[in-house]
Amino acid sequence: MDTLDERLLDDFQRDFPLVPRPYLELAHRLGASEDDVITALARLVNQGSVSRVGATFVPGRIGAATLATMSVPLQRLRQVAELISSFPEVNHNYEREHRYNLWFVVTGADKHQVDARVQEIERAARCGPVLSLPMVEPYHVDLGFAVSGAAAPRRSFGHDFDYARPQPPVFSPGEQQLLTALQEGLPLVTTPYAALAQRVGMTEAAVQATLERWLESRVINRLGVIVRHHELGYRANAMVVWDVPDAEVRAVGRRAAAAPYVTLCYQRRRCLPDWRYNLYCMIHGKERAGVLAQIAALRANCDLMPYPYEVLFSRQRFKQRGARYAPTAAAAVAHG
Repeated sequence: MDTLDERLLDDFQRDFPLVPRPYLELAHRLGASEDDVITALARLVNQGSVSRVGATFVPGRIGAATLATMSVPLQRLRQVAELISSFPEVNHNYEREHRYNLWFVVTGADKHQVDARVQEIERAARCGPVLSLPMVEPYHVDLGFAVSGAAAPRRSFGHDFDYARPQPPVFSPGEQQLLTALQEGLPLVTTPYAALAQRVGMTEAAVQATLERWLESRVINRLGVIVRHHELGYRANAMVVWDVPDAEVRAVGRRAAAAPYVTLCYQRRRCLPDWRYNLYCMIHGKERAGVLAQIAALRANCDLMPYPYEVLFSRQRFKQRGARYAPTAAAAVAHG
């Protein structure tokens, strides 16, 4: 990976310019040409290092989502994983080291749609019950990965918004179309906001103003280069789950979220009696031993020693892409 690629990945995972020619703005900062920047980003997308240039959304601010898991016999794992990945509402699908070995995320326009898809997956997979574990409150979900060895871009949630009781904004028809188009990312053309505007029937200025407003009002978490961690060498990735008394989980979660090596941290609903855990941390690393050392440090430094926990390392990635809260035309045809 050359210097231009590294800087594109390290420096622009957030705060993407809201100007008519954002790739030209990046080029000015990098000492490159606009064509160099667009070509490099297109190459990184084609190689898989970059998922897209676009937005991630704050949990609970649009649509609905849940983390789900099931116990799948090993001889059927790939077949069931491919079935689950075929649903457009599924954006992440992983095998993990546990009796509950298949973990996937289902998103949709609302809770009813998500619940219906989970039930449909359970019927189709024929592997017993699917445990649905929706998020209660995020403490750190602003995922960023360093490429060059510098500290990863990071911004934890403030506590001025009650994420446990979100108030989804009301979107106009034009804004709904913009949300749908934005799921695919910004076009890699000289004037991407104008291209989006043409697709959704808005002006370029209106698209830029709407995106700026969504960033300020915490609809959009960040706008920038969305990287794919596995392709960048982060392959020793662990989901650590704790059973923390509900009265203590917010304080404990906020302490854990502050650790610089914790890439995700949130509270999820328990699913008793099968699943007792309510606090989740993700640690993405390049070596298993290093991740285990970080987990030990997290337990010691964040007063997590008293709580039962389990470590679930990822084994296989079957699907990873941006969430789809509104169906695209292709998805509607495929699963319509």
